[in-house]
Amino acid sequence: MQNLTVTLMQSKLAWEQPSVNRAHFDELLAAMGRQTDLVVLPEMFTTGFTMNAAPLAETMDGPTQEWLRLRAQKYGCALTGSVIIEENGRYFNRLFFALPDGALHWYDKRHLFRMAGEEKVYSAGDRRLVVEMKGWRICPFVCYDLRFPVWMRNTPDLNYDLIVIVANWPAKRAAHWNALLPARAIENQSWLAAVNRVGADGHGYDHAGDSAVYDPLGRELWRRTNAEAVASITLSHELLQTYRRDFPVWKDADRFELDQ
Repeated sequence: MQNLTVTLMQSKLAWEQPSVNRAHFDELLAAMGRQTDLVVLPEMFTTGFTMNAAPLAETMDGPTQEWLRLRAQKYGCALTGSVIIEENGRYFNRLFFALPDGALHWYDKRHLFRMAGEEKVYSAGDRRLVVEMKGWRICPFVCYDLRFPVWMRNTPDLNYDLIVIVANWPAKRAAHWNALLPARAIENQSWLAAVNRVGADGHGYDHAGDSAVYDPLGRELWRRTNAEAVASITLSHELLQTYRRDFPVWKDADRFELDQ
């Protein structure tokens, strides 16, 4: 099985300025300097985490979806991050997963952050997503989802190898972020790659980043705090399979059904 190289782009975001943010990530992509398989961008990477959905929302044929498709094709890698989408009069915090062959998958954030009133503006998703590439099964989530292990639980039906999390997680709760990331990797015996933004948003909330990669044993391979950063980390599929074979806790996991 092939290894997978994941590039994390921890960045500041220009508040509610999609074209400025797309141009900034264009610069980061052009400067990557090495081939990668998957580029991970933050949550709402074109706007920052805003409840001002109506004037900022795109449709499914909007400029950011086209931008993701074209960049995936140009750089020969997958790109993922979330965007504000309007569909049938409803708004979604929608994560896109663009593949270099032109395919575009998406996942709508399931858990909406009520402390910011997200549930009053956006509609929650009701399905999880697994994308297959290079022999890997990749399962993405968005920010607040991280607090809900049942939704993220690796089951025989889901059966993923890599958790990807995109976020705008504030610095004042960084301790929670840094505790939950390795916990999700350990309990699911999965690789985990998480990208959070840095800098202050339009409401003055600061973000420390702490984007990170953890292996299936919960060991930190890379993390960066309070600075913009681009890092490419190669994940070993052999390590994953060997660990699951030699320490098969998944065989003793409790069975459950999600109430949609």
